[in-house]
Formats: sequence, C-alpha cells, structure tokens
Amino acid sequence: MWQAAMELAVATYGLSRRFPQGEVFGLASQMQRAGLSVPSNIAEGYGRGGDVEFRRFLRIARGSLFELETQLMVAERLGYGGKEDLKPMIEKVFALLSGMLRKLEAR
Repeated sequence: MWQAAMELAVATYGLSRRFPQGEVFGLASQMQRAGLSVPSNIAEGYGRGGDVEFRRFLRIARGSLFELETQLMVAERLGYGGKEDLKPMIEKVFALLSGMLRKLEAR
C-alpha cells in the first residue's frame, strides 16, 4: 500500500512538472502536496503503533487521494492531460487503503 502510494507521489511530481510555468505555484503545487500526503500519512499512522491511530491516518490519506483525483480532473479540463497516467494508480491506492481499513476495522 505504502509502495503504491509512493509510486503515485513520484508520478504526480512527474506529471505536474509538465504543466505550464504559470501553474508552478498553483495547481502543480497543490497536486504535489496532495500526492505526497498520501504515503506520508500512511507512514505516520503506521509509525504511531496503534490500530486506532493507523486507521485515522489511513482515512486522512484517503482524503488526500480524493483531493488529488479532483485536482487531476481540473488539470484534464484545463488541457494539461494526465488522467491516463494517474487515474489507474489512484484507483489502485484507493483499493489498497480501503482494504486495509476494512481489515483494521474488523479486528
């Protein structure tokens, strides 16, 4: 899960670097922060050492994933592309996060 989120973060940086120069401090920066937030929150939650905290941070990571997906939709509508690059990765990370949350909640 963390590995897939890391791949997504790196891919997000790669995509956002192709945006117009005027987006460096706008949409590109927002997408980079959201993309980086996903694996960061997974790691922080895991590092806290308890299921309750881990679940909380997984939910935060999932929220950042939705944020990134929304920003990707904006990028597509602006003609910057990227949906074909990131959408499958977002779906994979979402499935992994949701599965882990279900597993932790069943304990």
